[in-house]
Amino acid sequence: MSLIAKTPEPPYYAVVFTSIRTEDNDGYEQMANNMAELAAKQSGFLGVESAREGVGITVSYWSDLESIKSWKANVEHQEAQRLGRERWYSSFKTRVSKVERDYGI
Repeated sequence: MSLIAKTPEPPYYAVVFTSIRTEDNDGYEQMANNMAELAAKQSGFLGVESAREGVGITVSYWSDLESIKSWKANVEHQEAQRLGRERWYSSFKTRVSKVERDYGI
């Protein structure tokens, strides 16, 4: 897996999840791996990038808003969200953005 997602020509959408973790690590890594695998199987999923150094930032890319809504409503993802709120994150923010341009090397 590439560290930088290979996305198509814009437009497409980015979901930016920014978080601060708690001290509770029980089950976190396994759940994060499960969610990455599950997201990759969802219709409209284009890729993901993630980094953590104090604050965690995960950006997932999607072809359209309906795909993002379907992912948010996924039952397994909802369970991960619940556990995140209750155990793994002291704070977090999710932002949905439309990508209109991208460039790089």
